[in-house]
Amino acid sequence: MGNGISASHHSCLATILVTGSNGMLGQDLCPILESANYTVIKTDVAEMDITNGESVESVISTEKPDVVVHCAAYTNVDKAEEDIETARLINAIGTENVAKSCAKNNCIMVYISTDYVFAGNGIEPYKPTDKTAPLNNYGLTKWEGEEAVRKYCEKYYIARTSWLYGIYGKNFVETMISLADKPELKVVDDQIGCPTWTVELSGGILKLLEEKKPYGIYHICGSGVTSWYGFAKTAFELSGIDANLKPCTTDEFPRPAKRPAYSVMDNDGICRDWKDALKDYINLRQKVGK
Repeated sequence: MGNGISASHHSCLATILVTGSNGMLGQDLCPILESANYTVIKTDVAEMDITNGESVESVISTEKPDVVVHCAAYTNVDKAEEDIETARLINAIGTENVAKSCAKNNCIMVYISTDYVFAGNGIEPYKPTDKTAPLNNYGLTKWEGEEAVRKYCEKYYIARTSWLYGIYGKNFVETMISLADKPELKVVDDQIGCPTWTVELSGGILKLLEEKKPYGIYHICGSGVTSWYGFAKTAFELSGIDANLKPCTTDEFPRPAKRPAYSVMDNDGICRDWKDALKDYINLRQKVGK
């Protein structure tokens, strides 16, 4: 009786191809997948240009992964306002290329999306089924990517995340710490969301695969909510930094891309409290001498 059941889940999901493996998320995700005993194929633009359908098909049909985790993205939110062509080429067309190839080669596709697919005028945490209405070009092109995944793949996870930071990339926490000695530091206090550490997101992705969650859309972000000001304040407190931090409004700090005022997502308990994760991140960055 026990024979069939004792077979490790990994025997059915042995190989995972990661796009954008040199990015902030990819550099945390790959070792986490490897430590869970998956074979990881790391690809970045040099190994597989997602904007080139033939390049994608050639790599995926040769490697034959069981899963493709699609992390590669155009993430410069403000720059996307003036250069939607590049954002769309990477986030929409690139994702469509990956989705078509996953469908053709019978791979499970995991697509990393964003809270910016929502308009941000809600007052309750967004559920995966809630209506999307992106406010900026970045959000729009990521949403177009979601549509491509839904259109071409039967076996897919869309993992929306938010306010992402990690040890391997430029991010809000590092920016704040680098500006801590300014005479005064103003940070927006009227945009509310869920900070997410790349390690937590990686763990959430692993959970989808390990627990064989039903295919569909998931929100993988830190639990609890804060503003950008609250996020900065907590980062300074945990780092033991005394900065002259002042809250301000979005209107006082205009940016090219409009941000959602409320982009809190309901993560269904998939990740722990954002403050606990941030505490571990701050400890780690001090350990590695950042």
